[in-house]
Amino acid sequence: MVGTSVAVVAFAIAMAYLEAAVVVYLRQALGIEHDALFPLRLDDGSGNLGRIEVGREGATLVMIAAVGWLAGSGWVERLAWAAVVFGTWDIAYYGWLWVFVGWPPSPATWDILFLLPVPWVGPVWAPIVVSAALIGFGLLAARRLRRGGTIVVGPWQRVGGLLGGILVAGSFALDAGHILAGGIPQTWAWPLFVAGMALATLAAVTALWPRIRSGRSPARRSDLQA
Repeated sequence: MVGTSVAVVAFAIAMAYLEAAVVVYLRQALGIEHDALFPLRLDDGSGNLGRIEVGREGATLVMIAAVGWLAGSGWVERLAWAAVVFGTWDIAYYGWLWVFVGWPPSPATWDILFLLPVPWVGPVWAPIVVSAALIGFGLLAARRLRRGGTIVVGPWQRVGGLLGGILVAGSFALDAGHILAGGIPQTWAWPLFVAGMALATLAAVTALWPRIRSGRSPARRSDLQA
């Protein structure tokens, strides 16, 4: 468990370094100040820059999924390791950017979080909160499974986790039309974010500790039954 954790975290930190370096290079090549992300600019005149950037984000997700697949055994553990990679990469990305160019200047700084399928925008602290939760629950889940413990992923956990994720993503993407039209972010649907985080957290907690939901200690079961 320790060796796998070190390898997964090291990979994520190194991947974050590469992505932060690419962002620095691109912004300097395009003459974009690091604190001037808005209005959103994805067209370099050829029409290819936006497509390349979206493809890069898709490739990043493939890399994260691949590491989770290789590190884990069974779909629950693989998902747990992928969550650890994603969370570590995201937090380390901001850390490397701050080391390289002093950005973001504060956790409240607005950022373009993602472009798939539409731009996601929010304050930097919000994705950091999501990533910290992914790391924490991912490591707890992987540790539980490596020790032969139980994780109950029933209908409620699936629906709660999925709906919570949709609400969190929706809070970031709700203003996509305004951003695509060249607007500057002014507000953020933080109530959706809070509701989504609460729902997803509850689903994760009841999966890891079924006794919280049932009031009794469950029998141990294998990962195949999770």
